[in-house]
Amino acid sequence: MNKGFTLIELMIVVTIIAFLAALGIPHLFKYKAKAYQAEVAMNLASLHTAQQAYFAQHGKYTTVLSGPDGLGWRPAGYTEGGAEQNFYYTYGFNSDGAQEGVHFFTGKLKTSSSALGQTSADANKFTAAAAGDISGDKKNDVWTISETREIKHIMNGL
Repeated sequence: MNKGFTLIELMIVVTIIAFLAALGIPHLFKYKAKAYQAEVAMNLASLHTAQQAYFAQHGKYTTVLSGPDGLGWRPAGYTEGGAEQNFYYTYGFNSDGAQEGVHFFTGKLKTSSSALGQTSADANKFTAAAAGDISGDKKNDVWTISETREIKHIMNGL
């Protein structure tokens, strides 16, 4: 008597595994996206705290996140922007003449600073943003934070 599996039995097992994988993979991507969004809340709250400290010292808010007369803020793990970062979204301000590493920081998703939308800072208020294409469908997930620490989900990229 031969012990083993027939080709039909193996095909049935492979079909069942493929079916279960097809059910589970979309949920995996949603959980991964939620983890990225948790990063956003942490970094935007940190940026808000830095803005409040700057306001207490200078009596105004600024779009300069890093460098001379800036907040001294950057996302943890920032080196030079792009795929080698330890964060995913692009953070900061989208204003005329904005520079990488000064006004905004580009994460692993390599989202352009233009995706940050209308962001600014003046003497009495600021709006900073975070943006990233977390689902890979060219639809950015965009969040903002203001001087009142109100975090808004402007565009859902899921």
